[in-house]
Amino acid sequence: MPLMKPPRGPRQSPVPAPMRQARAAWRLQYRDSRKSLDLAERACDRALAIGDVGAEGWARITRGLHFMRYGHPRALANADLARAKECFDAAADEAGSILARAWIARSMLLDGAASEALELLLPLREPGLRVLREEERGMLLNNIAGCHSALGQSAQAFAYMYQALRETSAARNRGFDTVLYNNIGFELCQLGDSLEALRYLDQGIDRCAQVANPRLIGTLLANRLAGLIELGRPGDALADVERLLAIPADADGRGAAGARFETMAIAAMRAGKADLGAELITRARATLGATADADEAIELAVATAELLRARGDRRGAVSVLEQAIPHTTGAAAPGPRTPCLLYRMLADVNEELGNAAPALAHLRTWQQLHEDRMQRASQARFQAAALQTELLRLRHERDDIDARRRSSERAKVSLEAINRQLSQKMAEVEALQTALREQAVRDFLTGLFNRRYLNEVLPSMLALAERNGEPLALAIIDFDHFKAVNDVHGHAAGDALLAEFGRLLVDRLRKSDVACRYGGEEFCLLMPHTDAPSGRRKLADLQDAWRAKVFKFASGSLAGCTFSAGIADSHLVPRSLDALLQAADTAEIDAKRRGRDRIVVFDTNRISRRVEGSSFLGTVAGD
Repeated sequence: MPLMKPPRGPRQSPVPAPMRQARAAWRLQYRDSRKSLDLAERACDRALAIGDVGAEGWARITRGLHFMRYGHPRALANADLARAKECFDAAADEAGSILARAWIARSMLLDGAASEALELLLPLREPGLRVLREEERGMLLNNIAGCHSALGQSAQAFAYMYQALRETSAARNRGFDTVLYNNIGFELCQLGDSLEALRYLDQGIDRCAQVANPRLIGTLLANRLAGLIELGRPGDALADVERLLAIPADADGRGAAGARFETMAIAAMRAGKADLGAELITRARATLGATADADEAIELAVATAELLRARGDRRGAVSVLEQAIPHTTGAAAPGPRTPCLLYRMLADVNEELGNAAPALAHLRTWQQLHEDRMQRASQARFQAAALQTELLRLRHERDDIDARRRSSERAKVSLEAINRQLSQKMAEVEALQTALREQAVRDFLTGLFNRRYLNEVLPSMLALAERNGEPLALAIIDFDHFKAVNDVHGHAAGDALLAEFGRLLVDRLRKSDVACRYGGEEFCLLMPHTDAPSGRRKLADLQDAWRAKVFKFASGSLAGCTFSAGIADSHLVPRSLDALLQAADTAEIDAKRRGRDRIVVFDTNRISRRVEGSSFLGTVAGD
């Protein structure tokens, strides 16, 4: 008779290991912030109890980021992040170590040290893209983008944010893609492209319906408020104001920071809700106190001025606005959006008072600020597909608005105004597309024209030179030992050299000359009304100026940089684009062969005597 098995007791659920808990907390940080923090707290306690430094690292980095986002004292976040780095280093966790350093840099950025943060982040880029997972790569790239944004480098910021969005998997829906939609929307709004900003912000808001993160939805709504205000649609923003006010301000809601009462107050005042606007202004003053940054101070001044204007005190409104002008400049200057808001209202209120001179002066300041924003927008490398479909999207948007509004009485009186507004925005998008066509022929790093532009302009310049019987000089310039610069000082140093050389060309060349980045560290110069010997003298001056440059990097100083160049003109070679380019390129190769740091002029008389390994070119500078 077989032995009977003892009866089983109630099945016990296995206690999760600290590492599993910590990693779960990390993955939930955007999707469910409260649950993420609870898991991180428990994982940290268990990891400390058993000495699991790897699990402690993931628990502490998660908790540190929660402290950073929800307005806790920065010291708490910094302490957790520093300890997380120590844990990852001790556990030889390369991915964790990279992420800890990336978020330490983010904390530095929040403290206003954008340049120092970028110096810490850039060396992490290559190992991070190799080691980190999808959304973690996106976090690293987004932090780099944040530094460029803070430094006013919108083109680089957009490049990194779009790459971060490509790296982040929306299918897994861990919530980080909503952060990127928010940040892209914020940057677009700063540059005045509010319609495009709303498209990204709406995508983020739609995604937020699937996550439990009030702080994130609050940030998206606040940024959408700013865009709607710029578009002159405060009435549409009132629903967002109500949603924002419904989010609790405690640690489970939007946190101690980021209430944005001042932005809500502007929307309320411009929508005709004076009582609500007054209440929001009071709450903004209580929340901000003396800690308001420049953007917050300006928006609070605009909201207060709107309230005074509504009460008939336009002089008081002007006084409040003028007191905010110092916030538009200085080391802690705001983004490009709020100064436009300030000066436009100053112009409007002074015009209402009949003060023509200050109204015109403020309007001109606003116009210059607005033009600067548009220029920065044109320099940013927006996605081509999105721009090509922008007009179609706006037309569809107009049709949708018409269909919805026709069912209400309000639409009957406002439809004409909406159509005018949409037509204006369509015209703005067409202007932006024109500006971006210019950007398509520019190299974003050096600011020079690119090879595509060279291919477009060279035929017409050569044809003009032949028609007028004048020479056209063409030079190919190639940096000497550029690979060694990248190897010793890093690719960021190489980029700095290329950018500085671009500035040198712009400063030294005539307006009629055309400078292009030919590829890598090669440049091509077109010099009309110039023969090869005259062009060589110009290049020699350029060579002396380049040698005199001194560069300082974290890895050391660099001086005495040189280049090799070949030059030909349209009188020396057959009347052919390819022949002219080939002649200059061959001369540049010969300059390299002769020992670099020299300029070689193509000599057509020696072509027939060329043999393998011999030199057949003419004048050499730099020997």
